[in-house]
Amino acid sequence: MFEALSEKLTGALRKVSARQRLSEDNIASALQDVRMALLGADVNYKVVQAFLDAVRVRAVGEDVPGALNAGQYFIKIVSDELAEMMGGGHQGLDLDGAIPAVAMLVGLQGSGKTSTAGKLAWMLLKEGKRPYLVPADVYRPAAIEQLATLAESLGVACYPSTVEMGAVRIAAEGLKAGHAAGADVVLIDTAGRLQIDQALMAELEQIKAAVNPREILFIADGMTGQDAVNTAQAFHERLGVTGHILTKMDGDARGGAALSIRAVTEQPIKFMAVGEKLDQIEPFHPERVASRILGMGDLVTLIEKAQDTFDEEQALELQRKMSRNEFTLSDFLDQLRALRNMGSMQELLEMIPGMGGMLKNSNMDENQLTKTEAMICSMTRRERDNHNMINMSRQKRIAKGSGTRPSDVNRLLKQFSQMRKMMKKMSGLGDPGKAMEMAQSMMPGQQPPGAGFR
Repeated sequence: MFEALSEKLTGALRKVSARQRLSEDNIASALQDVRMALLGADVNYKVVQAFLDAVRVRAVGEDVPGALNAGQYFIKIVSDELAEMMGGGHQGLDLDGAIPAVAMLVGLQGSGKTSTAGKLAWMLLKEGKRPYLVPADVYRPAAIEQLATLAESLGVACYPSTVEMGAVRIAAEGLKAGHAAGADVVLIDTAGRLQIDQALMAELEQIKAAVNPREILFIADGMTGQDAVNTAQAFHERLGVTGHILTKMDGDARGGAALSIRAVTEQPIKFMAVGEKLDQIEPFHPERVASRILGMGDLVTLIEKAQDTFDEEQALELQRKMSRNEFTLSDFLDQLRALRNMGSMQELLEMIPGMGGMLKNSNMDENQLTKTEAMICSMTRRERDNHNMINMSRQKRIAKGSGTRPSDVNRLLKQFSQMRKMMKKMSGLGDPGKAMEMAQSMMPGQQPPGAGFR
């Protein structure tokens, strides 16, 4: 995400020289380029000006700490101010008070309210809470059925609403049903429009009065830039929005919504959706997002993803296998699938400091991971457990079954043999950097940094 903005900002910040003191002349050209980069990302122009003023006030005349040069220190100032512009720190859902706590999801049609309701339910389940879903969008075809299907896939209770009931009645009776079901949190999915109209806002005000929500969450399409900010402000003026959730952040979001919406509405961004799957929702940490925008990675989020994905006992068992040179292709297949559950390989690598710029010129192909998985799946159980038995005849059969070439299979086997030798020196797959290096090394035509084999 933010690929275009990140490239322009990092290019601008390189212009600051390595002097020991920052001055107006020293940073003028960089600030102008930063201005153009932010405006090009559709950031609100008032927000851009306030940001630049804050950076200038902090930077001009500042003595640079001994451990940094002026350019490095200026990047730190920009990073700090970016994070502050987006809220400073993470703010989660406010669920204190009456039980069940009520959260209304509001926004325009197509912003992703219904799928976000499912993602929030998944997140709450993970935290040990009991969510209850209420489909109150009676206008969009199949909206009620969509939320009911998501609820069923999660094993979460969902109020059996119908279009004929009307949105306000659904919300009120859904809250009562959630209370009777022992829910901790009731999530109400409301209707949207292609644009704001009085009928929609009046209905939302009636729902608010009927359920007294603890949270009113504006769902903003992260691809729409300043339009989402203007809409959020209109919703906030009528409803009193308490927070925002950015959706569709897995693509190259321009950045306007993320960088403007909090500054304009003075309400925090609480989460962002980074994919279509129900588990692809992340807490919004402004300081981490600022770091990623400036190409400095996000190791904290990467480590959290790894901790969620890799089981500690399984990691210890794998470490034992590695130390005894007993790691098999079956074991690798399990870990490859777990790794891919963390997200796309490009997304993961972008979280490693310094890798964002390298990715632009790399030939890394996500499809190669799929080919690797297909080759292993085309092997028999005995072949996976003993890759040394795979002769040329077996390689041809595996290639035919996986839609690859025998040379691809042969390369995979050679790389796996070399990797097993390396594993004795590795502490285990709990280290996400090593896990990704292993996965990359298995892709035909790729090799990890420092690997001396093909």
